Amino acid sequence: MVAIKDLKNGMKQVSVEAKVVEKGDTREVKSRFKDETYRIVDAVVADETGSIKLTLWNEQIDQVNVGDNIKIDNGYITSFKGEIQLNVGKFGKLTVE
Repeated sequence: MVAIKDLKNGMKQVSVEAKVVEKGDTREVKSRFKDETYRIVDAVVADETGSIKLTLWNEQIDQVNVGDNIKIDNGYITSFKGEIQLNVGKFGKLTVE
């Protein structure tokens, strides 16, 4: 497991355990490649070392609630507008514990 304070942009295959402390409103985005629409929510997860934004997609949105302890395996870190974010991606796994 990686502590949130140790996460850096560009990291791959990260495993994180954290608590969901905030969950934003659902918004819809259109795919750039297909004629599909996706639901996304920005959440904030934290451990004892810090917090990070986590983007939830589609069915992940309904799985996760504020106060839940979650585990992400094989996630990755990106930077958007200067803020690092934790992503599950299609090869990662999110579990609510």
